[in-house]
Amino acid sequence: MKKLLNTLYVTTPDAYLSLDGENIVLLQDKSELGRVPLHNLEGIVCFGYRGVSPALMGACAERGIGLCFLTPHGRFLSRISGPVSGNVILRKTQYFQAEDERRSLEIAKSFLLGKIYNGRWCLERLKRDHPMRINQERLDTAIRQMLHSIAELEKAQTREELMGIEGIAAKAYFGEFSQMILRNEESFSFDGRNRRPPLDPVNAMLSFAYTLLGNEIAGALEAVGLDPAVGYLHTIRPGRASLALDMLEELRAPLADRFVVTQINLGIFNEKDFLKKENGAVFMTDDARKRFLSAWQKRKQETIVHPYLKEKIPWGMAAYAQALLLARYLRGDLDAYPPFLWK
Repeated sequence: MKKLLNTLYVTTPDAYLSLDGENIVLLQDKSELGRVPLHNLEGIVCFGYRGVSPALMGACAERGIGLCFLTPHGRFLSRISGPVSGNVILRKTQYFQAEDERRSLEIAKSFLLGKIYNGRWCLERLKRDHPMRINQERLDTAIRQMLHSIAELEKAQTREELMGIEGIAAKAYFGEFSQMILRNEESFSFDGRNRRPPLDPVNAMLSFAYTLLGNEIAGALEAVGLDPAVGYLHTIRPGRASLALDMLEELRAPLADRFVVTQINLGIFNEKDFLKKENGAVFMTDDARKRFLSAWQKRKQETIVHPYLKEKIPWGMAAYAQALLLARYLRGDLDAYPPFLWK
């Protein structure tokens, strides 16, 4: 397994990063705010527009350190990385599979199986852990619908059919998502998933978590030699990390969704941690985002038993484990891609 290193989050919007020897130097108005050794890092995420020096970009590329740029509110802008690792045969196989409708459909089914299965178990856990605080009839209806959707996946013959099944399952899951919020329900009301922009605090936190997780998945795919832009479920578009979005589907419920719900239920955030713009968009404040990132890093250190490998790993390595399994499948070492089936 790849050694779990650290990610540097730069949350000062007008900060500029430069290179001094083997150190990253954080500058603001030509004043040094701090420095971090390069050898301690596997990724850098910048919230702002000032950017980094060409020398630092080159050093990160040489060392395989990913550079991700987000707006001050956490919207993804771009990701920079060095040469793709791994061999060209693996990537050729990836591209060939993406062009083959039948093979592509089978991989897409695996991603959606993971998504619906994991979402269903989030609801099952809620039902088990808080039986007196939930509407069990509604929850049971959603769970049955998701089980039906899982059965329908195998019958799907086209990508359009898959997306229809996924849409029904997602509606059932997010229709009961509000029942997971057990504290401060008035400030964290949830009436459904919305984005671009998020219109309430819960969606703001979910979008931010998905952005962070998606960036980590893209880095994991690159690390094993796969192209994050060429996927099987999401269509290929310029600037879109389609394969990273594919893998995000199976990991979002157990990793991102449960993380957000936990932070809300622990009372870590309240209504003062969010700003509402004139267009209705809701974003976290700078202080809230820093606390969110700190908790995110701590959560990544917690261990889980990987459902397929049966080994204990930090949950921050789940994306890398799945990227390795996908690469093994594409190389012919596995008969099928095993999705992350959490329980």
